[in-house]
Amino acid sequence: MEEDKVKKKIEHEIGENLDDVSVDELNFRIELLENEIIRLQGSIEQKRQSQLKAEAMFKF
Repeated sequence: MEEDKVKKKIEHEIGENLDDVSVDELNFRIELLENEIIRLQGSIEQKRQSQLKAEAMFKF
C-alpha cells in the first residue's frame, strides 16, 4: 500500500543540533548541500555571462 508510506522531507537548518542525526543522514545532507552549491555556482556563472553580454552591447 503506497499510500501508507510517508516520504520524509530532508531539510537542513544552519546551526541545527545534530546530536540525534545519524551518520548516514549527515552524509546524505552533505551530498544534497554539495549539489546545491554546484547549482548555485552554475546560476552565478550564467548571470555573469549575461551581464558581460549586456555590457558588451552597450559599449561604444
